[in-house]
Amino acid sequence: MMTKNPTVLKWLSEIRELVQPDKEMWITGEEAQLEELRKEAVATGEMIKLNEEKLPGCYLHRTKPNDVARVEDRTFICSRKKENAGPTNNWCDPQEMYKRLYDIARGTYRGRTMYIIPFSMGPIGSPLAKIGIEVTDSIYVVLNMAIMTRVGTKVMETLGDSNDWVRGFHAKCDVDPEKRYICQFPEDNTIISVNSAYGGNVLLGKKCFALRIASYQGWKEGWMAEHMLILGIENPKGEIKYVAAAFPSACGKTNLAMLIPPKYLRDKGYKVWTVGDDIAWMRIGPDGRLYAINPENGFFGVAPGTNEHSNFNALASTRKNTIFTNVALDLDTNTVWWEKLNENPPKHAIDWRGNPWDPSKYDKNDKLSAAAHPNSRFTAPAVNCPCLSSEFNSTSGVPISALIFGGRRAKLAPLVYQAKDWAGGVFVGASVSSETTAAAAGAVGVVRHDPMAMLPFCGYHMGDYFTHWLEMGEKLGDKAPKIFHVNWFRQDENGNFIWPGFGDNMRVLNWILDRCEGKADAVETAIGYLPHPEDIDLTDLDMDRETLASILTVDKDAWLAEMDGLSEYFDKFGDRLPPSFRERIASIRKDLQ
Repeated sequence: MMTKNPTVLKWLSEIRELVQPDKEMWITGEEAQLEELRKEAVATGEMIKLNEEKLPGCYLHRTKPNDVARVEDRTFICSRKKENAGPTNNWCDPQEMYKRLYDIARGTYRGRTMYIIPFSMGPIGSPLAKIGIEVTDSIYVVLNMAIMTRVGTKVMETLGDSNDWVRGFHAKCDVDPEKRYICQFPEDNTIISVNSAYGGNVLLGKKCFALRIASYQGWKEGWMAEHMLILGIENPKGEIKYVAAAFPSACGKTNLAMLIPPKYLRDKGYKVWTVGDDIAWMRIGPDGRLYAINPENGFFGVAPGTNEHSNFNALASTRKNTIFTNVALDLDTNTVWWEKLNENPPKHAIDWRGNPWDPSKYDKNDKLSAAAHPNSRFTAPAVNCPCLSSEFNSTSGVPISALIFGGRRAKLAPLVYQAKDWAGGVFVGASVSSETTAAAAGAVGVVRHDPMAMLPFCGYHMGDYFTHWLEMGEKLGDKAPKIFHVNWFRQDENGNFIWPGFGDNMRVLNWILDRCEGKADAVETAIGYLPHPEDIDLTDLDMDRETLASILTVDKDAWLAEMDGLSEYFDKFGDRLPPSFRERIASIRKDLQ
C-alpha cells in the first residue's frame, strides 16, 4: 500500500468491490517494475518487441479495428445541471451516468490485475501541477502513462492527505463500441472510461484530465488549461522568449512546436526550444505575468506524415523507449513503417490490423489499403526530443510573451495579425475556424468553428469559458501577453499554398516577438494590426515583397461575410456569450464599411 490518504483508500475500495480483480499492483515508477510489465505484455501478445539495435526499448501495439480514435459522440460532460455543460458538449445526468458505467464495468476485472497508477500532471511538486490516480486493467495504459506523465511513489508522497486529486477509472471490458463511454464529472474531479483501449480515450491524463477536467478546475481556481503548444525562441544574444499557440487539427501544431529555423536564421544564432507540443497550463506568477507549464511528460503524436523533412525532431523523439500503436511492422527488419515515413515501403510487412500487407496494392485514395492507420500513434518520452527546452521540468513554468491562434483559411485570414487588445484577442481566439481538408470526413472547404481549438475539450459551458478568458486579461492588466492570429494556408488561384510554412514560420514569429517588445511597426486595420511587408524578413526566401503583400490583405467583403457567419455561430451560446463579442462584431463591420 503506497498511501494512508483516506480519500484515496475509500475510492479504491469502492472500485475494487465493483470490478473484483484477481490481483492488484501499485505502479511505483521504478524501471524494474515497468520492465516486468513489458515482458508480460510481450508474452501475452499485447505488445511486440521491436529491433533492439535499431529501435532500443521500443514496442508495437495494435488496438481492435473498432477502437482507433477519440469518440466525440461517446464523450460526455456530466455536470449536475445540463446548462453548465453548454451547447458544445454531450451531457448526461451524473447519477444516471454513474449507474450506467458501473453496471457496464461490474465484475470486469475478474481474472485480471487492477493497476493503480499515481501520476502528476506537470513536474512533481510544482505549484502549477495537479495529481491524479488512474485505475486500469491494461498494461498498455500503464506503460503509456509512464511515458506521458510522471508516475510513482513520489506522487503519493506529494499528495499526502489532500483531497485535491483526480479520480480516473478505466475498464477495457469487451471493447464494445456500443457500450463505449468516456465521461468527465467536473464537479467530482472524476473521469470514467469503459470499453476502449485506444490511447486518446484511456490515457486519462491526456485530454480527459489535462483539458476537460483541468479547464473546469482553472475556471474555478483562476488559472487556464489550454490546447496549446509552448515554444521558446532564442535570439542571437542568447535571450529566450516564450509563446503559446493553439491550432485546430491539421494546422501544423506539432511542426511549429518542434520548429527548426531556416539555415539563414540558424547561422545568425536563432534557436527554438520545445516546452510542449499539445497542452499548456497557465497561471499568473508572483511578478504578475502569465507562466505556463506543459503538464505532460511525453508526446502522443500522429505517425503518418511524420518524417525527417516534415518534422525531424518529432521523428528523432521516437528512436528509443517509444510505444507505437497501429503502425505497420516491417518483417525483414523488425522495425515500424507508416505512410510518408520514407519512399521505401517494406516488401514484407504486417499492417495495423495484423494482416499481411502488399505495397503494390496500396492506393492513397483508399484508406483501407494503408499499412498504418491514418490515426496511428507514437508515445515518445519528451526527454528524447533534440530541441527540448532546459525549462521543461521547471516547477515555476516559463513566462509567456505572446499567445497565438491559427486556422486553415484559403482566402480569408492574412498571414499574421495582432489583436488590438486582450479582449480583442479573446474574440480572435473564439473566432478560430478552419476549412475542412480531404483528411476530414465530408465536403472540402467547409468552415468549421473551433474556438481556441478547444471545441471537443472544454469541460464546461463555452460562454463561461470565454468570460473566464476576459477575466484573466483583467487580472493580468498591462502584463498580459499580446495575442496574434496566423494563417500559413493562404492559397493562390491554383490552390497552391503561397507561404512556404514549416521552418520559415520563424520569420513570422520574429515579427510577433518584435511587436511584443515594441520593436516593429504595424498597419492598423479593421481586424487588427498587420505587418508592413518590409517588416517580415525574406532573406534567402524565394518570395518577393509583392507576393508577401498579397497575403497581408484584408478583403472587406470576405470579412463582412465572416462577421455574419460568426454572429450566427455565437447565437448558440445564448445569454452566456460575453456582450463584448457582439460589440466587437459591430465595430469591425463599421470599420470595414
